[in-house]
Amino acid sequence: MLKRLARCIGEYKRPAILTPLLIMGEAIIECLMPFIISNLINDIKGGCGLEDIVRRGLILLLMAVISLGFGWAASFTAARASAGFAKNLRRSIFGKIQTFSFENIDKFSSASLVTRMTTDVGNVQMSFMMIIRGAIRSPMMLIFSVIMAFIMGGPLAMLFVIVIPILVCGLLLIAKKAMPAFRAVFRKYDKLNESIEENVMAMRVVKGFVREEHEKKKFAEASDNIRRDFTKAERIVAFNDPLMQFCVYFNMVFVMFVGAHLIVSSSGSTIDVGQLSAMLTYGMQVLMSLMMLSMIYVMITISAESARRIDEVLCEEPAITAPADPVLDIADGSVEFDNVSFKYSAEAEKFALSDVNVKINSGETVGIIGGTGSGKSTLIQLISRLYDTTEGTVRVGGVDVKEYDLQALRDGVAVVLQKNLLFSGTIKDNLRWGNKDASDEEMIAACKLAQAHDFVSSFPDGYDTMIEQGGTNVSGGQKQRLCIARALLKKPKILILDDSTSAVDTKTDALIRRGFAEYIPTTTKIIIAQRISSVENADKIIVMDNGAVTAVGTHTELLEKSDIYREVYEQQTRGGKDNEEE
Repeated sequence: MLKRLARCIGEYKRPAILTPLLIMGEAIIECLMPFIISNLINDIKGGCGLEDIVRRGLILLLMAVISLGFGWAASFTAARASAGFAKNLRRSIFGKIQTFSFENIDKFSSASLVTRMTTDVGNVQMSFMMIIRGAIRSPMMLIFSVIMAFIMGGPLAMLFVIVIPILVCGLLLIAKKAMPAFRAVFRKYDKLNESIEENVMAMRVVKGFVREEHEKKKFAEASDNIRRDFTKAERIVAFNDPLMQFCVYFNMVFVMFVGAHLIVSSSGSTIDVGQLSAMLTYGMQVLMSLMMLSMIYVMITISAESARRIDEVLCEEPAITAPADPVLDIADGSVEFDNVSFKYSAEAEKFALSDVNVKINSGETVGIIGGTGSGKSTLIQLISRLYDTTEGTVRVGGVDVKEYDLQALRDGVAVVLQKNLLFSGTIKDNLRWGNKDASDEEMIAACKLAQAHDFVSSFPDGYDTMIEQGGTNVSGGQKQRLCIARALLKKPKILILDDSTSAVDTKTDALIRRGFAEYIPTTTKIIIAQRISSVENADKIIVMDNGAVTAVGTHTELLEKSDIYREVYEQQTRGGKDNEEE
């Protein structure tokens, strides 16, 4: 795990290595300064002149300035290294997510992935900065200070041999108790972000059902759960400070009492005032170094769980990968489902699709009809390998989809999903998702075909009109037509419309279908619809129920042989007649 994370340091290795070196220089100078001060005190006691005092003072001032310079430079390089590391880490996680199939996304959940790219990366970044600064400075200060304490104080420095183990054991015990609480917090962060994401995306539904108070209460409960876990963890970690303070003041009192007794009893022959002053300073440096190490240890304890969660994403193998020697060209738009069965996870008890056998010829217009949960959307997602079959084979252009290069396959299959999404930017920017090199003429032609050109032209800025995030400044029908135009710009071999004309009126729906027939006759068109009128003129219609294909045929054939199709048709036509009578 550490090797994988370390690779994200990348081009920031130089500041990451330079920081400890600068810190080392700062630590050495800080440890030498009490030694010089000790000698200065002894010299003053011995009656040295003003010239010696000034000379020693200038040396101390120069050392302080150099130490300050080292510290400032180390802060700069540490900030640059840690921020760069976090940038690369986020980029690696995001790049990895782009290779995931829907199955991988379902495993983590989008809210959890967002938490890992924000909160978890932030924790690891902070820990990395503390490691390259404090984890070098504190041990060095500790070692140098202990050595200098023994040099200056002799047997009196044995106090550290007692205090340091007590402090280290206490800190380890505190961290061990706090770790489970921090683990629980991160899992609850995922739930909290999931609640926020769900609430924001469904804001219209929340307001439509006047459920704001319910959602606020639900969010408050999730937030309070995190508060309780953090309070529990911080309550444990809080023991760190009194333990440290006790050791610091015990050290000071002991050194001053014993040191003063030795100075008086030996008349300064065993230890003098300068050495006692140095011992107090070194004792403070030792304990401050331990305090800093304890803070680093706590931060590493917190970030260890974050690092593990990040590593889970980086180690995740995409459920769908291209073969070693992939097929790069799709011969035509024919599609064949051969004994296809599918379930969303290996643990699932029920198949979402069962024994599907359907053949679609290139250039055909095929409708798919079925109730909610019948498997319509699941079926078409197998064509572009958004999921892989559990059993059986899906062929496009006569070739198993698993043998294609993923980019080549998905370039040849354009899908307008049921939940249409537009990105923030101009209408042109959104359309060019289908073809980044599309000319204005090509975009206009695609929009005319999708019946979008008229309403786009009515905007003051036309095709340069800004689309707000999620397409909230256009209607549902306008959004659907822009998404269809975007898909057409791909010039696909297969065009799939997953109930993507549900928000347009029947006249516009008919015009779109007529345009398809006239302008893209060689493209295979698969239309999932709830309205019979959207598919009744198709070359063939597939009727699905409970994950299985129950009938295939033309509109006339299905009225005769499919009870499900006939029932849907009669309900819709009867509803139309009733409306006319009213």
